[in-house]
Amino acid sequence: MRKRLLLISFLALTGAAYGLAPPHQRLAAHAKLSDIVHTVLPAPRHPSQETRAEDVIPATTWATELVTAATDQIGITTQYDGAYQGLDYPMGDIDRRRGVCTDVVIRALRDAHDLDLQVVVHEDMADHFAAYPALWGLPGPDRNIDHRRVPNLRRFFERIGAERPLTAPPSATDFRPGDIVTWSFGPGQPHIGIVSTQVDRHSQTPLIIHNAGAGTRLDNILFSYPITGHYRLEGALHPT
Repeated sequence: MRKRLLLISFLALTGAAYGLAPPHQRLAAHAKLSDIVHTVLPAPRHPSQETRAEDVIPATTWATELVTAATDQIGITTQYDGAYQGLDYPMGDIDRRRGVCTDVVIRALRDAHDLDLQVVVHEDMADHFAAYPALWGLPGPDRNIDHRRVPNLRRFFERIGAERPLTAPPSATDFRPGDIVTWSFGPGQPHIGIVSTQVDRHSQTPLIIHNAGAGTRLDNILFSYPITGHYRLEGALHPT
């Protein structure tokens, strides 16, 4: 019963943090999210601090630069904050000490390749709003938040031809460094992360750079949750 209550609390709070609740609820919710997420979800299997040559996946220069930019966020983004905020445009961002899972991807693409998802997603939604998920009851695009929502990023990646086929069961060899992966933590709980150049020493599973409630981290979670999308952006996106 306690686990069920914790799960209900987790779903309510993460829903608020993803912008599904009124502002006053979101502000209260994100402050508690990191405490609950690691109570309910299985503890991630952290990689060894020592990296061996055989634990590194060869990668293209483009992918290596993206992975490096994502990895550099570890220790900088230490908090999960899903509260709605007005952003500058273009290149709008909140304080880098805070963020959600999508911010890991947004910041890495900006830092590594000067690719601004805020702009390209907003422009595509402005021209093709009906093609995007109607999950938030909005009458039109919102450049402050649209690119920070996993369902919108999934649709945008599909529209630019970056989607990769999902095999059943998925295999570690399907994924390359720099690939974007999305998961479902539960109903209405999407997640997103970047495949790193490192693998778990024991399972040889590629490690993921992501933020699931405790800041940006490198974890062995690729096959821990149902995979809902796999995307390879190299060659699909161009600088704005």
